[in-house]
Amino acid sequence: MIRRSLVGPPRYLAAMTEFVLVAGAWLGSWAWDGVVPELRAAGHGVHALTLSGLAEKQGVQAGQQTHVQDIVGEVERLELRDVVLVGHSYSGIPVGQAAERIGDRLAHVVFVDSNVPADGESFLSAWPGGRAMVEASMAANGGFWAPLTEADCHGQGLTEEQVGRLVGGATPHPGATLSEPAVLARPLGGLSATYLKCLLDGAAPADDVAELLKSEHWRLVEMDTGHWPMFSQPRELARILLRCAGAS
Repeated sequence: MIRRSLVGPPRYLAAMTEFVLVAGAWLGSWAWDGVVPELRAAGHGVHALTLSGLAEKQGVQAGQQTHVQDIVGEVERLELRDVVLVGHSYSGIPVGQAAERIGDRLAHVVFVDSNVPADGESFLSAWPGGRAMVEASMAANGGFWAPLTEADCHGQGLTEEQVGRLVGGATPHPGATLSEPAVLARPLGGLSATYLKCLLDGAAPADDVAELLKSEHWRLVEMDTGHWPMFSQPRELARILLRCAGAS
């Protein structure tokens, strides 16, 4: 049975949580600018991360395991503990792999309207309906997935200003990260995790997520917004993340 959590006022923590925020395809750390101040105001550490090959790290060669190591390396370099990893969209795949690799540093994982990793599967192999479209874009753009457009943002609860920021800041996404398979040593259902479903992007989680939500360690939270809640409802997203940390 899928458990739906109704999210009310945030329950702030006495102990300090370290949030590591990873945005999805085409985006960098800047995508969390509306969320970071809310989490810091609640007294927690916040580390928004740009993955290799994106935003200010364009030009860096990257496969999916590069992105996994980006996340693990950030946690280890900063010697973070009580970590809440947050992965949005594509980045749920490297975040899910990083979660099992940081061991007892991990407190909780939040998947924000995201893909989830499956051992031996890639982003593209797990999305047969979109594979041809993405591969065509990569073929036409030197191996990169072309950035999203204004048309991609329609119906996602975004204002014109928010669409402008999102589209204006997006950079081409390195294609190797989409075709390289995930590597998991243990079932993902064993993680302490929350899946945040954005309802304007579909009323129900994908089948693989629905299966994971059967685990006693996973919870479902819903937001009445689109696929990019860090733009459309940043304060509401921050409040949800605080409550997720409190449940860890």
